[in-house]
Amino acid sequence: MATTAVAQKSDVGNFYPLLQSHASENNSSLSFLNSKHRNTEKWRKEAKSKLQELLAYNPEPVPLQSEIISTTKRDGYTQYLVRYNVSAHQKTEAFLLIPDNLSKPAPAVIALHDHGGFYFFGKEKHSLTDDQPEVLQTYIENLYEGRTYADELAKRGFIVLSPDAPYFGSQKLDPEQVSDDLTKNYRKQLTGDRSEDIKVYNKFANGHEAAINKTVLAAGTTWLGMIVQSDRVAIDYLLSRPEVDPERIGCIGLSLGGLRSTYLFGLDARVKTGIVAAFSTTFEHMLRNHTRHTWMMYVPRQNLYLDLPDVASLNAPRPLLVMNCKQDKLFNPAGMEAAEHKLTAIYDKMKATDKFKCNYYDVPHSMTIAMQEDAFEWLEKWLK
Repeated sequence: MATTAVAQKSDVGNFYPLLQSHASENNSSLSFLNSKHRNTEKWRKEAKSKLQELLAYNPEPVPLQSEIISTTKRDGYTQYLVRYNVSAHQKTEAFLLIPDNLSKPAPAVIALHDHGGFYFFGKEKHSLTDDQPEVLQTYIENLYEGRTYADELAKRGFIVLSPDAPYFGSQKLDPEQVSDDLTKNYRKQLTGDRSEDIKVYNKFANGHEAAINKTVLAAGTTWLGMIVQSDRVAIDYLLSRPEVDPERIGCIGLSLGGLRSTYLFGLDARVKTGIVAAFSTTFEHMLRNHTRHTWMMYVPRQNLYLDLPDVASLNAPRPLLVMNCKQDKLFNPAGMEAAEHKLTAIYDKMKATDKFKCNYYDVPHSMTIAMQEDAFEWLEKWLK
């Protein structure tokens, strides 16, 4: 008896064939692999300009007016908590780590924190802080094997800047300024226990992402555009520091931090090398079942012009390391491989095969110590 194949289900059910068909008709027209430009710089200029247009957020620059909030001497480096303007309506805080005994300007790394449904903290998720609540300790153990990699970089001679992204840490949503009817349940759940109340806050902020993104889109911009602009101002801040060598700046991040690293490395020529951990795929391989990510990552119409690996390639052939997790439930393995193949082809076309590397680790979504060590080796190679 003949058997009938069961069609694979999708997160969007019967809408998947329609949307998949639309997405496949015309996409990645500005990929370097499709570029009609013989001049690489003309392609780069056109592609970056289009991406900036799609991100739809480019506020007028304002003076940083930076300040040091606190100073903590640690083993081999000093940790500064700093604050600076991101725009006329927005400030952020960051940890700045300066190694001891610098005799000349040193290489710097922007460490971009993850999402993880943990909004109460940002930079603290990969930077050492005193009196960590239990919920944060557990989080660092699960995603980073208990090691705050920003501090490890500082011990190895790198200046490190870890800024809070919009909606996290010092830039998190303030329930006191949210409509009372939307915070009623949140307030009822508060217990006075620090770790438990942080969990309650994270649940509240997660549930509010849709409202934020609807408003972001209604205002004519994108959430990712706001994040990218904030991260680019972080470079402005780094360059205001005399300790930093402006020709040796890199960026690194896990998960949302990997997405942030993709866009920062791709868009900002001041970044000389990038590392993307656990956020490498193609849009094609996300459409059926892997669009369960934060609202922060979606940019309307971007697929027509640039896929995610195309964004990472915008400053190629500068060195780029991608680290994928084989047990990652957030990304289709085929999508990771498709992104790798595309980036490999782009770097091959630019005759710079040695400047792109993609590693796979048999672990869940995380940045393990083994991954961190490979990242440090990459940064040592290209920034020192």
